[in-house]
Amino acid sequence: MQHPRQHTISNHRISLLRFLLKYGVPVTITVGLCYMLVKGTDLHEMWHTIRTECDFRWIGANLLLVIGAQVARAARWRLQLRALGIKASLWVLTLSVFGTYAVNLVFPRLGEIWRTGFIAERHRSPFTTVFGSMVADRLADTIAVAIITLATFAMAGPQLMSYLGQNPDRISGILSLLTSPLLWGSIAACTVIAVWLYLRYPDSKAVSSLRNIWKGLWKGFAVITSMRGKWEWFFYTLVLWGCYILGLGCAFMSFPLTAEVITQHGFTALLVCFVLTSLSMLVPSNGGIGPWQWAMIFGLGLYSAGIPGLDKGYMTSFANLALSVQTISSIILGLFTFAWIALDKRSKK
Repeated sequence: MQHPRQHTISNHRISLLRFLLKYGVPVTITVGLCYMLVKGTDLHEMWHTIRTECDFRWIGANLLLVIGAQVARAARWRLQLRALGIKASLWVLTLSVFGTYAVNLVFPRLGEIWRTGFIAERHRSPFTTVFGSMVADRLADTIAVAIITLATFAMAGPQLMSYLGQNPDRISGILSLLTSPLLWGSIAACTVIAVWLYLRYPDSKAVSSLRNIWKGLWKGFAVITSMRGKWEWFFYTLVLWGCYILGLGCAFMSFPLTAEVITQHGFTALLVCFVLTSLSMLVPSNGGIGPWQWAMIFGLGLYSAGIPGLDKGYMTSFANLALSVQTISSIILGLFTFAWIALDKRSKK
């Protein structure tokens, strides 16, 4: 029989391991990719390029459009919450979105949980219901990115296939995993066991708790199909992603050589870089730092052959500045959000 003290130590080790896997891996990836990014790069030359080449008026326009996208996200989410009987103000929801991006910089993927908890606590609503509406919000983003990606594939298939072809072993590994009989057999077995437990012990505490959680998630998720203002919701979705794409276009216009990419290759080149950087956010990292720059450098590299001077150093300078400005703005807006929440709570007390 295991001694209680040994059992406690074992639990602490498991908790530490989970913490390291959840937060240590993204930090390690971020630091590693950033190191590879600056390795062999002349930092003085990079700063000189930014200082002499960048038109910061376009960067300002980029920031305004990114903030506009976040406000559109809050407005879209408000429609879903209102259909659930949760009357949150646009101001509070916008602050919750600002806070989400700030939290994700420190704890990747935890920002959405914080946003759900903040709104659920503030409006005394079930966490699972609010979380379900947030899941629907994120699913809509996934579908939007998929549509943009497919459209970009249609217009610039060779460039994107070249990008995917950089890691043929990894792609074949993913395909073999998706077609593995072991994977689908395990999923089928787990499904059968779950259904059997549900039917065999319908009144058990665990099954009741899971049933309540599922009902809350489904209620928040399915409201999008029955709520009023579907066309308004669709409009906010278009505004959201339009702001992101146009914002990246403004960033391109801030440097002469990246602006030349759009001049020579048109809107397709911008979409290719947008898709690559969007897909890079799937890599676990702090706020996309590291993967985002690499994806941008690769995307620009597809069109650099006919543009003298658009080398890796120049592309690195552009990518670092574009993401750094957004990261700094997320930190500032996040600090403002948390300060407002603290002052609001104090005033209510």
